[in-house]
Amino acid sequence: MTTTLPQADTLAGLTPGTWTVDPAHSSVGFTARHLMLTKVRGHFSDFDAAVTIAADPLASQLEASVRLASVDTGNADRDAHLRTADFFGTDEHPEMTFRSTAIRPAADGYELVGDLTIGGRTNPVTFSLDVEGVTTDPFGNTKAGFTASTDINRSDWGLSFNMVLETGGVLVSEKIHIDLDIQIIKN
Repeated sequence: MTTTLPQADTLAGLTPGTWTVDPAHSSVGFTARHLMLTKVRGHFSDFDAAVTIAADPLASQLEASVRLASVDTGNADRDAHLRTADFFGTDEHPEMTFRSTAIRPAADGYELVGDLTIGGRTNPVTFSLDVEGVTTDPFGNTKAGFTASTDINRSDWGLSFNMVLETGGVLVSEKIHIDLDIQIIKN
């Protein structure tokens, strides 16, 4: 089997400089299993990021912050529980942060490697990263789009609240899937 690395033209238009996330056209989402039967999806509505594009785009840097109190799963009671010390403990740790350490070509796009901090604990994570393109909007702004995803084990960050079910299994899955759909704008 032959592995094809991403084409350099997917990075065309990513000119060096500072770019910021466009929150109106971006999303930070997650999925967890509930009762080991169904998926519960949620997102965070309050986040920001700064991206410094280098002359070599693979040497670029990303720093992002997510305000954990902005969690929304479509259920107010569940969201309130997620904000407690059982999960995020937003009173003590109001943000989760990500700081990139590497961007590298992969068979199906790129890998975005970095340090994810939740609840005061930092662990390395690797996102599968796709560059969706770079374009100029009707107002003359240069924008770029990316999608990224990864799976994490929530207990690696001390998010260990759970309940064993009578029928076996647990209330909340250890594996959490994270999905990012991000649009950035050149400053």
